[in-house]
Amino acid sequence: MSNDDISMGRVEEYLRGLQQRIVAALEDVDGKETFRQDRWDRPGGGGGESRVLTDGGVFEQAGVGFSHVFGDQLPPSATQSRPELVGRSFEGMGVSLVLHPHNPYVPTTHANFRFFLAANESDEPVWWFGGGFDLTPYYPFREDVVSWHQHAHDACSAFGDDIYPRFKKWCDDYFFLKHRNETRGVGGLFYDDLNEFGFERSFEFTRTLGDQFLKAYLPIVKARKDHPFGQRQREFQLYRRGRYVEFNLLYDRGTLFGLQSGGRTESILMSLPPRVRWEYDWHPEPGSPEAMLYDEFLQPQNWLNNPDEAGPS
Repeated sequence: MSNDDISMGRVEEYLRGLQQRIVAALEDVDGKETFRQDRWDRPGGGGGESRVLTDGGVFEQAGVGFSHVFGDQLPPSATQSRPELVGRSFEGMGVSLVLHPHNPYVPTTHANFRFFLAANESDEPVWWFGGGFDLTPYYPFREDVVSWHQHAHDACSAFGDDIYPRFKKWCDDYFFLKHRNETRGVGGLFYDDLNEFGFERSFEFTRTLGDQFLKAYLPIVKARKDHPFGQRQREFQLYRRGRYVEFNLLYDRGTLFGLQSGGRTESILMSLPPRVRWEYDWHPEPGSPEAMLYDEFLQPQNWLNNPDEAGPS
């Protein structure tokens, strides 16, 4: 595919609009605070706009960022699994968000939708889409998790029967803390290096997932944001947020790419929770609500009883 066939302008228009729509919807459900807008430039080329809401009525911190960056050489995080791209120039853009609610009964969530193009003077450009969304509950409700995965399944359904189980498993495998032997949460969808559909269809898939995110997450927020909680639930939420920090700093490709490519540190790390705690060798009391998270939810499983998924992924 030539550069003429790739519409960077359409991708940017969609991603900027998605950022705006998500920000407006989150402000509406929060009901107290609005997002601060923070535009930034990257010395190596490009820049972006971070939108951050803090100490709201629902969200302790919510970050929704757009970036459009370019440079002469892809950083190591982008070429580790694709050494043939070493030395190519790049252009990338994306929307990334992480939402940390006050109430421990409202799950944290993350979503990301991005496009990359790598080029040199002699070969055809290499391009791909990536992203997805995942859910990290602290006191989960099974009906919420099933609804989340049903939305994920529905977003994939027009693109092939194999897409949901394939990208659902990719999410389970990617958001896995190897040193803890547990998933970060209950998963969702994750995909990368997507160009097999061709540009138009791959772009349509990314738009479909981007448009589905609010439909999947907002009903959970509205159902749980007023659930009563106390200090015990708050302390457990802060403890489990530590797993989020561990994943983002040890494994997350987006964090590594941003730091290695000279991105704006404040915007890259806005995904981290504002408050968090660790406790040495802590284990939940058997049979407790906290233990239920570990025993029933933090192992990959077939949430929809989908025949395409043969048991746990």
